[in-house]
Amino acid sequence: MHGYELFERLVRFGELTIIDHDGRRNTFGQKASDDAPCVTWRLNKPGVIKHILANPRLNLGETYMDGNWDIAQGTLHDLLSILRINLESSVTPNSGRVTPLSTMRRILKSWNSIRTSYRNVSHHYDLDEELFRACLDDDLHYSCAYFDHPQATLEQAQRAKCDLIAAKLCLQDGQHVLDIGCGWGSLAIALCQAFDIRVTGLTLSHKQMQTARARVRACGLESRIDIHQMDYREHTGRYDRVVSVGMFEHVGKRNYTSMLRKISDSLTSEGIALLHTIGSRLPPEPTNPWIRRHIFPGGYLPSLSEVAQSVEKSHLHTADVEIWREHYAMTLAAWNTNFQQHRARFVRERGERFCRMWEFYLVISQTSFEAGITTVQHWQLARHHLAVPITRNYLYQRSEEVAGKTARTRPLKGTASGTKERATPRAVRTDYPQQGKG
Repeated sequence: MHGYELFERLVRFGELTIIDHDGRRNTFGQKASDDAPCVTWRLNKPGVIKHILANPRLNLGETYMDGNWDIAQGTLHDLLSILRINLESSVTPNSGRVTPLSTMRRILKSWNSIRTSYRNVSHHYDLDEELFRACLDDDLHYSCAYFDHPQATLEQAQRAKCDLIAAKLCLQDGQHVLDIGCGWGSLAIALCQAFDIRVTGLTLSHKQMQTARARVRACGLESRIDIHQMDYREHTGRYDRVVSVGMFEHVGKRNYTSMLRKISDSLTSEGIALLHTIGSRLPPEPTNPWIRRHIFPGGYLPSLSEVAQSVEKSHLHTADVEIWREHYAMTLAAWNTNFQQHRARFVRERGERFCRMWEFYLVISQTSFEAGITTVQHWQLARHHLAVPITRNYLYQRSEEVAGKTARTRPLKGTASGTKERATPRAVRTDYPQQGKG
């Protein structure tokens, strides 16, 4: 009658109460433990559930943006967790079967020419910079942090990410690094403050380039960091190290091999590269249509198999692959906590619909990482198979050494120095039931 038969049949983890537009209540599942989510979902218009179930991957977010439903009790995170854990594998078509037609569709939907790439990046990264400053850490890292201990703040976890990347690059003083997708210059500044190196950074966003250059000047690093608004395909040069963080998922499936070949061509014979990308645990499948429409046009999350196939064609050796699981969920939770502290201001400046879009993006992404559907992939690549030590023993020793250097050169910003208090992520959950797609 309302599409509720599906909830009656499938909701087993957590408790979901739905209040119709006319006030009628229906409860599904049960709160079996203190950790299980419990939420009340209020529908503001008739036919909302049927409309969502007709195309849930697109319509759930669209109807939230339009104000067709709200959370009467609990949080948006509680609702999306219940829906993802209990229903996702049943309401989402199985796209795990790879066919020539499905492959062609994925390629066409992420066909990012240089011109298209500039336009796609501008759609997201040229948003009001104050929005990003409100959400991110003080150093403006817009990528997954690395929580090396549960009590780490967002600032500490972003610093730990930079330290680990430096260790994986086996950085040495005097080297020249290419940072593809350098954002606001955060990683370039961190590396130059820890090592006597030079960094060339590339971004497609004009606003990011302006901010990155200003930040470099403020740090007194103009002689060692060059920031350019440029596509990686337009750049030439040879470097000791190449790093790319949070950019590979935007290049498009068609360009995976060409980008990795570009990285290979940009490295010296003893060069090392680090590719940090969001990826899918599942077989290749299309990008979520709501994310593609509202957040990242042209984006596509690679599976491990897709990256591996392109690495094989790139003349690069895979030295190491690491999968980060819960770290991005914790990062997104911290970003959303920060955003909620400023939400009223952005409602005034950009409207309620925009704020609903932004928080839905942060929370739906968080639950995807919590459920293990998406992860972060760290590919350590080298031109020569012995450019990197043959055991991992060096890695965390070097990371600790780098951490000591960054602690001296970049003192942690906190409330004592007058900066605003930042969110500390919630504890890692380990009780999610195993089911289908997560």
